[in-house]
Amino acid sequence: MMFKPLHHAISVADAEASAKWYNEIFGFTTVSDTVAAHLNARKIMMELDGFQLEIFQYLGDDAKCVPEDRLNPNDDLKTYGTKHVAYQVENLRELTAELNVKGVRIVKGPVPNGNDLLTFILDNSDVLIELMEIGGNK
Repeated sequence: MMFKPLHHAISVADAEASAKWYNEIFGFTTVSDTVAAHLNARKIMMELDGFQLEIFQYLGDDAKCVPEDRLNPNDDLKTYGTKHVAYQVENLRELTAELNVKGVRIVKGPVPNGNDLLTFILDNSDVLIELMEIGGNK
């Protein structure tokens, strides 16, 4: 049986602004930009090193923001469902400092996690993202 990560799907307030954010912060490039009429949503597919990011912007007037308790990784654990995506990075302390200069909201970190280091950030639509440096706490 083949089993490998394919994509991470997120809903955002502004698909174009989010695509720009993911391009500028991480280097994702846009692969397609369509409207999924049956979902009443715009869909932008992005890619980085074979991994895809699927960005949805719901086009209805009844969209919902991320609830406050989902913005903190420790509080979010209390709510069932998918928690966050994690990206493996190098030089997490340096990257976190660069993200801070770029105005990215740092929720937590860098902090030790066993032999690793982790940082949690929020994207421009309050989507929680974990960045981890494997072996960064040795």
